[in-house]
Amino acid sequence: MTNEEKYVQAFVNAFGISEDAAKTLEFQGIEEWDSVGHMSLIAEIEEAFDIMMETEDIIDLSSYEKGKEILSANYGVTF
Repeated sequence: MTNEEKYVQAFVNAFGISEDAAKTLEFQGIEEWDSVGHMSLIAEIEEAFDIMMETEDIIDLSSYEKGKEILSANYGVTF
């Protein structure tokens, strides 16, 4: 499984949405992405990439694309 596939799967698992819907998603763009859903997403991402995200990065993760930027810049995940 590629890093892109792992990443999109984290959104699918956390929110029960399709892969296509995940790729355009922004924080609070769906009812499920509230503060509790956000922490579920973070847990899925951390598990998928075997990382522990910093608090600032957790707060800054506000969209699908922003999450990719954070993972690439701060955790060595290539997409």
